Amino acid sequence: MELIASKTAMYLFAFFAVGMVLANAFFRIEKFGVILGKNWSQKIKLATLIWWMATFLYQVFETNQILNSRFTIDSVAIWSYLTQTDLGKSYLISLIFIFVSLIFNFRKTSSSYLALGAMMIALLSPIFQSHSSGLGNHGAAIGFLIFHVGAIVIWVGALIGWRQLDEAEKDLALPRLSILLLWVAITVVITGAVNSLIRLGFSNDWLTKYGFIVIAKVLLTFSLIILAYRNRRNLIDRKVNAIRYLVTIEIALLAVITFLGSWLSNIKPPNTASKIQVADPALSIVGINMPKTPTLNRVFWAYQADGVILGILIFAVALYVRGVLTLSRRGDKWPVSRTIFFAVGVSLVDFATSGGIGVYANFAFSFHMMAHMIIGMIAPIAIVLGSPITLALRTLPIGRIKDERGIRGIFIVFLHSPFAKIISNPVIALAIFDGSLFVLYFTNLFGDLMGAHVGHLFMNLHFLLAGILFFQVIIGTDPLPITVPHILKIVILFAAMSIHAFFSIGILSATTQLDGGYFQRLNRPWWTDYLADQKLGGSIGWALSEIPILLALIAVFVQWVKSDRNETRRIDRASERAAAMGEDDELARYNKYLARLSMQDNQIIEQSKEGKKPRKTGRSS
Repeated sequence: MELIASKTAMYLFAFFAVGMVLANAFFRIEKFGVILGKNWSQKIKLATLIWWMATFLYQVFETNQILNSRFTIDSVAIWSYLTQTDLGKSYLISLIFIFVSLIFNFRKTSSSYLALGAMMIALLSPIFQSHSSGLGNHGAAIGFLIFHVGAIVIWVGALIGWRQLDEAEKDLALPRLSILLLWVAITVVITGAVNSLIRLGFSNDWLTKYGFIVIAKVLLTFSLIILAYRNRRNLIDRKVNAIRYLVTIEIALLAVITFLGSWLSNIKPPNTASKIQVADPALSIVGINMPKTPTLNRVFWAYQADGVILGILIFAVALYVRGVLTLSRRGDKWPVSRTIFFAVGVSLVDFATSGGIGVYANFAFSFHMMAHMIIGMIAPIAIVLGSPITLALRTLPIGRIKDERGIRGIFIVFLHSPFAKIISNPVIALAIFDGSLFVLYFTNLFGDLMGAHVGHLFMNLHFLLAGILFFQVIIGTDPLPITVPHILKIVILFAAMSIHAFFSIGILSATTQLDGGYFQRLNRPWWTDYLADQKLGGSIGWALSEIPILLALIAVFVQWVKSDRNETRRIDRASERAAAMGEDDELARYNKYLARLSMQDNQIIEQSKEGKKPRKTGRSS
């Protein structure tokens, strides 16, 4: 019971620290990025420090339980637990990121965002080692659990943070709080239902102790939804006192749900042992059973949800659709072609991570390379052509008062930040896009990442973000901090093509397995020549990399032609305006300037022939 109580306390202190930072970043009034009013820095850092201590105390209880001993602080045993076990390593990451969040300046909104990100990493990293990782559908179970816990943390934190605001700030923050709670409530319900079905299915497991606790969580969650709906009605009617009362009840119910969640995390789902015994041996490494021999039909129809990637894609689509609807209500039009491009890009990412390609990518290098090319080179082109940055700039909310940046203003500041300028440099983007391939595949890093669930997730996210960055710089229509000449874009594309070819040749020439024996440990019954499969992957990488580069080259040429055509039209319009006003246009003024220079040069030549000292002409532009 001490373990459950200490974990509950850890989460409650985390809720308070996260809620304070969340309110500091999104609810409080700021001007030009500086938060006005009382300085919350000491209060936030105190809450964060207590959270760190509660997390460390939970590790002490966890270590004592493993050693089956009474409460004692054995530094050697605790350090061994934190550095030698998977769960301990995840909590070591939590302790590090909680400590990192203490260094930020909470008077600035940008620092509050970074601290909030560090805190969320600290909270969510241990979830990758939860009991769900031992069952089938690991990617779906862990992924949806991450979004479930993250949404609950934001829900509780937002309510706690709102309660800390001044009266004027509370009224101003209510609309943002309402929208935020709507999103997280939907997330909690959907992810909770999916997780329950993954763990218990449609069986008698619901009648076990584990099932009864899940049912209690479900009932409390529906009670919260009803309270959230009442609060939304009170917000419309501006009944602030009623909102405060219901928010207090919400916080109490969420605290009970947190206790039940902590209880569940210390109980294995029913029939776990039997499920693991009858499962495929590859389940312990990959998290899903070994698929049958790949055929076109199986690759096309197979599906094993990667919960994290799928959740990110759903969230991105929801934001994109909301942006398009916002423009539509405003009376503005958004090109249908851009929406189609974005939808195609998202679908390709889903197919390469959760679809057939993604399923077999866990078991064969050739399919892994196919998924890599789709995620990193083909899907990003479609996503970039969907112009998500432009859509965000046109629909993100502005500041609530004068001189407040708002979410849109903060996004603009980020786009013009030194960091954005550095990574949008085409040479840097190329280095991230292509240079990382050699670091990943020709070192031990590839085998290490493939053997860990979080490592596989990291690779997919890196491929996707690096591809989006590169093609955004090369063919993107969204605004960027720097303007890249079209000729330089073409040079960069040819360089990327050459680097990819050299990379593929390196894989084809390899005489040992680049994965450190990862695929061989899976003991797959099909395609047992692992080196031949690796060479096939190199060939696929070479072939598939040529197609998107060629498409990007065509896109750059088309954009270059359009740019020249637009520039010609601009000059023509300027000439027409100048002619209508009886003035010289830009071209005429430039020609007169050249004629004046030519006349001055002729005078100098004539004076030189006559033996006279040329006089100074004082050219100026």
